[in-house]
Amino acid sequence: MDLLQWNLFPLLALLASFLFLFYIQDSSKLSRSDCSLLPHSHYWIASKRIVTPQGIISGAVEVKGGDIVSIVKDKDWNGKSKQVLDYGNAVVMPGLIDVHAHLDDPGRAEWEGFPSGTKAAAAGGITTLIDMPLNNFPSTVSAETLKLKIEAAEKSIYVDVGFWGGLVPENAFNATALEALLDAGALGLKSFMCPSGINDFPMTDATHIKAGLSVLAKYRRPLLVHSEIQPAVESHLETEDDGGDPRSYSTYLKTRPPSMEEAAIRELLTVTKDTSIGGPAEGAHLHVVHLSDAGSSLDLIKEAKRRGDSITVETCPHYLAFSAEEIPDGDTRFKCAPPIRDAANKEKLWNALMEGHIDMLSSDHSPTVAELKLLNDGNFLKAWGGISSIQFVLPVTWSYGQKFGITLEQLVSWWSERPAKLAGQHSKGSITIGNHADIVVWEPEVEFDLNEDHPMFVKNPSISAYVGRRLSGNVLATFVRGNLVYKEGNHAVAACGSKILAGTSFL
Repeated sequence: MDLLQWNLFPLLALLASFLFLFYIQDSSKLSRSDCSLLPHSHYWIASKRIVTPQGIISGAVEVKGGDIVSIVKDKDWNGKSKQVLDYGNAVVMPGLIDVHAHLDDPGRAEWEGFPSGTKAAAAGGITTLIDMPLNNFPSTVSAETLKLKIEAAEKSIYVDVGFWGGLVPENAFNATALEALLDAGALGLKSFMCPSGINDFPMTDATHIKAGLSVLAKYRRPLLVHSEIQPAVESHLETEDDGGDPRSYSTYLKTRPPSMEEAAIRELLTVTKDTSIGGPAEGAHLHVVHLSDAGSSLDLIKEAKRRGDSITVETCPHYLAFSAEEIPDGDTRFKCAPPIRDAANKEKLWNALMEGHIDMLSSDHSPTVAELKLLNDGNFLKAWGGISSIQFVLPVTWSYGQKFGITLEQLVSWWSERPAKLAGQHSKGSITIGNHADIVVWEPEVEFDLNEDHPMFVKNPSISAYVGRRLSGNVLATFVRGNLVYKEGNHAVAACGSKILAGTSFL
């Protein structure tokens, strides 16, 4: 090596450093641009209807660096900022938080997947969702399988996504394994008290749940439970042994009576007493998912709340929109578990929600491929169960709730504030200074027909039970941490949602 070559080394190193710095700066600019349909990160959102914890105001919300930095009423708003998005009379409210969704990634992305599922969520005003630990493969029941899911979400999510871990017999009595799963970032755990339909996600009983709650108490995180127990004397459930017509919804409905939910919740209450103040599992919390029975099952939950158990319950829009009597023969789009019950039960669910006995709503978005829904065969007993719904839960809730006089403030409570608390997301769920700028802008009065001409972003739109309905509530825009990720049918170029891991910063 001669002297000239040696002297060139520092110059080349300096040039390389400059080029690397330029590349990083240029990439970050491109990334910011691709993440949002807005070119700037400091702006105001103005509206005559902004839903805040203090009530509905006419004014503006200032967004800077992904957070809400100020909220002003009209009398204090001069409107002189250059960067103002004025939505007139459209409603501005916190983005929805869906604590119960199955996006099936990794392993079954043909059922949904993170990209299409979170695009649909954004188009529906959902800014955060918590993904369930099953229907993906492998199921998320360990720190190692959670890592696989986190990797699958990388650069694939348009909204913020957190993850529940699974409580199954193989890890329930292994505190070290459960702690590793929670330390890896699971926001809580989910279990089934009946067969889940997924081979690597077997069902649990009260002993498993008791053990799981004792570990969760240390982390102050929840356990979500699918609460149905399959009676041993009815081992023929979901078969044709009783001679019923498998194309008739009533045949399927008989296989999952309300007594299955009641029996499961009655068993749950033998352990939820441990979550009360001073109990051995104080700090843990039990959440009953997708309640369908508004009778004895709900009465048991109300009793547990009265005695001080740390327990909440959700129901889903499909239980509030549909009734068993209206489901056509062979239309397996409506099959789910627990099942959609009769019209009288639907009325009771609405009343319980309005009176505060049901705490919150979730989608239980549970899609699959059309072939597994057996749409041509119409066999309710053999078709895959699950309602595809994530893009339309806001207009569905609003449309079917009009009869009961629901308010915008109630929508925010059911879909934002309480779900945020369940998932431990204290910077989300309300339009409050310091919170993430997770915001949906929508027009409650605008009606639309959900048909083949309407843009749908789920992977398998034909399986949705909502297709063919006329709904009220058009989503104009969705902001996630200040990024305008959805606007009138268009999404941001890049999927820049954050992965939410318990005990860590957003990734």
